[in-house]
Amino acid sequence: MRNYIRDKTQGGCYFLTFNLLDRKSSLLLTHIDKFRDAYAKTIQHHQFKLDAMVVLPDHVHIMITLPPNSDDYATIIASLKSQFSKQINKTELITASRQAKRERGIWQRRFWEHRIRDDADYRQHMDYIHHNPVKHGYVTNPQNWQYSTLHKLIKKGVYPADWGTDENDKNINIRYDV
Repeated sequence: MRNYIRDKTQGGCYFLTFNLLDRKSSLLLTHIDKFRDAYAKTIQHHQFKLDAMVVLPDHVHIMITLPPNSDDYATIIASLKSQFSKQINKTELITASRQAKRERGIWQRRFWEHRIRDDADYRQHMDYIHHNPVKHGYVTNPQNWQYSTLHKLIKKGVYPADWGTDENDKNINIRYDV
């Protein structure tokens, strides 16, 4: 078994990505109401501040800030995955390895984590999250993607109303793109 080294900074802000096992699936959008319910249940039982999120057909990007005494973003991701999976009928192939670990065949086992280090890093990841539907070709304007926190952040004044419509906004790139 691999031993993953994870950043464990209490009170840290983290950019996290988790994927469906079947990267050609659109399960997350087909059952967006169930993902929203999974999020609601997770936020009820685990303390964190949601900075940004985008839900795409086969993966989720989320940026959260943990309370000062917590470094447990892994439990939050596990809760999101578990709460969603509980609501989905078992139609997927479940391997013997997954059966032995009482896992479903919906999610990839691991997730990507990056601790935000400064204001520039924070802004870059916020922009990446909200621009991701454009990057993947789902929309030409990030404001046209309804499964994103961009709309709330525009209402709060964090982003301008026309964010992402300018050519300069389309050059957002992070070297570990999913």
